[in-house]
Amino acid sequence: MPTSRRTTSPDPTAPRPRGRRSARAAGGLLALACAPALVGLAALPSASAEPAAAADRGRVRTVSYAETDAVLANPQRGWYHHTETHYRADGSGYVPLDVDELRALRAEGTTQVLRVFYLEKFVDSPQLDQEWLDLVQADMDAAREAGVSVIARFAYVQGGAWPYTPPYGDAPLDVVLAHVDQLAPLLHRDADVITVVQQGLIGLWGEGYYTDHFAADPADPGVLTAADWDARGQVLRALLDAVPDERMVQVRTMKMKQEIFDVPTGEAGALTSEQAFSGTDLARVGHHNDCFLASPDDYGTFLSDPLALDQEYLAQETRAVPMGGETCAVNPPRSEYPSASADMARYHFSYLNADYNRDVLATWGDEGLAEVTDRLGYRFVPEESRVRRLREDGGVVRRLEVDVRNDGWASPYNPRPVRVVLDGPRGTFALGTGVDARTWAPGTTSTVAVDLCGVPTGRYSAHLDLPAADAGTAGNPDYSVRLASEGTWEPATGWNDLHQDVVVTGSDSCGTQVTPVAR
Repeated sequence: MPTSRRTTSPDPTAPRPRGRRSARAAGGLLALACAPALVGLAALPSASAEPAAAADRGRVRTVSYAETDAVLANPQRGWYHHTETHYRADGSGYVPLDVDELRALRAEGTTQVLRVFYLEKFVDSPQLDQEWLDLVQADMDAAREAGVSVIARFAYVQGGAWPYTPPYGDAPLDVVLAHVDQLAPLLHRDADVITVVQQGLIGLWGEGYYTDHFAADPADPGVLTAADWDARGQVLRALLDAVPDERMVQVRTMKMKQEIFDVPTGEAGALTSEQAFSGTDLARVGHHNDCFLASPDDYGTFLSDPLALDQEYLAQETRAVPMGGETCAVNPPRSEYPSASADMARYHFSYLNADYNRDVLATWGDEGLAEVTDRLGYRFVPEESRVRRLREDGGVVRRLEVDVRNDGWASPYNPRPVRVVLDGPRGTFALGTGVDARTWAPGTTSTVAVDLCGVPTGRYSAHLDLPAADAGTAGNPDYSVRLASEGTWEPATGWNDLHQDVVVTGSDSCGTQVTPVAR
């Protein structure tokens, strides 16, 4: 039967040996963050046959894998590129996403963009134009064609010159809720290319602070009443309803989630392992920090007293919800790499802005930027695979086991099925493992095991496949996960070749779910 077990690996916060990888990072800052891999000779997997344990009643064929130094263009993780567009009262300001530009980003290793949609024209009107909705849809189509994903945010107004004073220009509650309702069909239709939705909508930049309508006194927006929190809660819950159950919504500060869901700060208020990935509204709200490293409290991101309570809360929460953001201001020593990397590991960062603040990123050095490139989000390193020959009541059954280590700072936060693909002259078949890679926590090694049966008798090559869970991108290799190993990636299929050739005898079912695959 399909199984998965997990063991603890070395401390995920510790820097990994860089080896020849550090020599790659050179040139401009964006190139430092997203540099392509060196081209060189690949170290192919090595195989051996050895006696199995007595309980296995057979032999074991083991294949070991060499870790790659390549930049992996894996989905829903890593550096992102910031994009924004406007829709002013006269219909001007909308700059569509360009497929060629997105493909160029992907070629550099960037697989996601933050897309901020400013709705200036609709700030006083509950009705969205179909023309604008069509423009947003075209952006999603462009992202899909280019093989990238979108971190989506909707807002009404940007900030101008400091200091900010009311009126700020955001929309009232009834207008916001009407717009969210009209966005729901698009958010469902394009969930396959939407990584996560940031709450946005309230205040300047959609960051929830400088607002005309969600603070009792706009001149003092840091003081919020129960009515203010109720209105903000209505917006967050409307967004949660507007996106599919498999997608999450991020809030700008921890206090926003704590107040709306009436949970305390500190570890006591954070998601438990039982609540994680449960599909409840509480389990579907993540976090983003857009002033990362700027001050002791990151310019009002951490609001607890003492700050350690929010820090403990966030460290626990982000084991199961998305975390990302951007640096904000040079603030040594906190903004320097030792502090930055420790916080990205502690808070399980999945993504970071490559465009801002470049003064901060420039202080991290070549090796620091290369490590961030590797470790934002997940990084799945296969260690070895084994094929065991077992004897069951119906004859010989072979069991495949694969050990995968997560060297990243986070696990995937959207569903990520794990399956084994058997490919041979008699056909191609996907074998379900019952495993979701969201459970592969950073700093752990997980073992996937599946019995190879239920397919026609014959010889097959075995692959590990981590496709997108969404129908729109499930068959697109751009949205599949590449393992961090040499000589295993098949870009045409999105599979990872385990270099295990197996003979399957008999087609009787043994409990493994088998699905034919079109090659």
